[in-house]
Amino acid sequence: MAGRVSISLLNSLAKGNGIFRNKKCLCRSVVLITRCHARSLSSSSISAAQPDLSSHLAGKTYADLYELSVRDPETFWGSIAKERLAWSKPFDQVTECDLSSGKINWFLGGQLNVSVNCLDVHVAKDPDRVALIWEKDEPGTEERITYRELLEMTCRLANTLKSYGVQKGERVAIYMPVSPVAVAAMLACARIGAVHTVVFAGFSSEALAGRIQDAQCKFVITCNQGVRGGRIFDLKSTVDKAVKSCPSVRHVFVAKRTNNSVPMGKLDISLDEVMVGQSPVCAPEPMDSEEMLFMLYTSGSTGKPKGIVHTQAGYLLYASLTHQYVFDYTPGDVFGCVADIGWITGHSYVVYGPLCNGATSVLFESTPVYPNPGRYWETVQRLRINQFYGAPTAIRLLLKYDENWVKKYDRSSLKTLASVGEPINHEAWEWFHNMVGDGRCPLVDTWWQTETGGVCIAPLPAEPGAEIRPAMAMRPFFGIQPALLGEKGQIITGNDVSGALCITQPWPGMARTIFGDHQRFVDAYFKPYQGQYFTGDGAYRTEDGYYQITGRMDDVINISGHRLGTAEIEDALDEHPDVPETAVIGIPHEIKGEVPFAFVVLKESATENQHAVVEDLRHLVATKIAKYAVPDHFLVVKRLPKTRSGKIMRRILRKVAMQDTSNLGDVSTLDDPSVVSEIIEAHKRYRSHAAKK
Repeated sequence: MAGRVSISLLNSLAKGNGIFRNKKCLCRSVVLITRCHARSLSSSSISAAQPDLSSHLAGKTYADLYELSVRDPETFWGSIAKERLAWSKPFDQVTECDLSSGKINWFLGGQLNVSVNCLDVHVAKDPDRVALIWEKDEPGTEERITYRELLEMTCRLANTLKSYGVQKGERVAIYMPVSPVAVAAMLACARIGAVHTVVFAGFSSEALAGRIQDAQCKFVITCNQGVRGGRIFDLKSTVDKAVKSCPSVRHVFVAKRTNNSVPMGKLDISLDEVMVGQSPVCAPEPMDSEEMLFMLYTSGSTGKPKGIVHTQAGYLLYASLTHQYVFDYTPGDVFGCVADIGWITGHSYVVYGPLCNGATSVLFESTPVYPNPGRYWETVQRLRINQFYGAPTAIRLLLKYDENWVKKYDRSSLKTLASVGEPINHEAWEWFHNMVGDGRCPLVDTWWQTETGGVCIAPLPAEPGAEIRPAMAMRPFFGIQPALLGEKGQIITGNDVSGALCITQPWPGMARTIFGDHQRFVDAYFKPYQGQYFTGDGAYRTEDGYYQITGRMDDVINISGHRLGTAEIEDALDEHPDVPETAVIGIPHEIKGEVPFAFVVLKESATENQHAVVEDLRHLVATKIAKYAVPDHFLVVKRLPKTRSGKIMRRILRKVAMQDTSNLGDVSTLDDPSVVSEIIEAHKRYRSHAAKK
């Protein structure tokens, strides 16, 4: 068990140690605490009959609260926001929204600072409470960071950014592994009013460059290297390649995760060295409720990733409230969300939600199977984790191993289990619930998206003793009013029905726009079903009125919980000079949920060299997007099934890939229906060849 570790950047950095080094030191500085309005954090359990959301709502049952939240959202959200958040200037209007035009505003006239709500208010009450437990790649080397230490680190980093010219409203790209300094980088941006865009540290240099260019980032924060699964991987070299095509970048701040040196150029600044000389106090910038907090890129069906914009107060309030009530968090709990900070789950349930609630949040740097398949459960035992939030992909992977990898570790600290990223299948749910949780922990299957900001549908909160059904999201959260719509845009009433999942009214945590392209925001989310938020997912409403998510309805696939547009993969494939055309669809995979299946048309001159071309295509996708985006299957075909208007009929390709060709449906609109039999025969040869390997 690692000892109590301080990375306050006082003595440890003064002695020349890196930000990540494990060194004990004394905290000598006086921390400036911003004066703020009183704030109450509920200590009641999520399963209590009367959730303590605010003094105004005290005494109401879950059913009463939900009904009020959709009938009178101004009263509901206004009373909670006043007491739950620390405002430097109170808001004077709760909401002003028009979904048909994508106009979304909450808590107008109010000002606050997100970092104050996540740090200063807790330092004022309990400065030595542990904010983060950094579960590093090697088991047993964890480091604990108190709220006082995290505030000091954040302030030093914020002052560093300011000293190099970072201004309020400017975008800062963060390309870092899961670590305390990455969290401090996010909070430092929030403190000075800069906008962070975290890019998953597994993305390629081209993918990183595209995001930097779209966001017009002037600054990048990265590490020399990352460590994961026992391997060291370069990050700085990826950033170097990216910024060559990003003229907007003025400086690259480089933190040290390993002791290995990396080339430093004229743009590069050693973050460790500069932070040592900075003050541990940084006055927070008052931010209007609707000013940008962060951007996060997610894939769309058009191929170009879109920068989803979240703002200050509404996002923070929603992340905080869902963290407490969906996961049954109570003060003193150790919250273990094993997501990467490069995804929205890491933003909402590793950083902002838990820290706003004064929780102890686990930063998981490693993998589920390093050094062995018991890693998650050994971590639960060692850190005494109370809530465990992970992806179905990891659960499906782990259930393949011997059950002793679970049983050998003490999991009695667990109170709540939860899954995120994709619908969890029944086998994985049962194993997670019965094997990991011993059948005693509620298992909540959470449905939400980058665009929603936080959990929208989940089994909890609910009335005491309410049932939880396996592999079902079930109940809408406060303020979320789902609707199922038909192909003609009609609302489907009653139960035991299916349709397109929409949300009929705004909520504080929802995205505000797509950076630089509000019309795309309106077209993607509010135009398909006028005046309602279209999730892109289909859903089934059971006879009892519960919601079951049935999957994507557009050309976006879900690989290990990561959404990726098929058009983005196709764009990469189509860059090959011997490939005039491709079509990518998603097919089920027992571990990853879905994987890409690529249908590839080659030029005649390249047909004799198929194997080499396919290898080139694998490399192209890995380079331009990421390794996880590389299709599992490449089927070379002479042509693709197209309608007379030139549209590719993807449902036929999906049926071929799934070996479900007995009922292809109507093919009369195809320009040449004989193409279908060609593709079926090509797939048979592909499967036969694969079986012989």
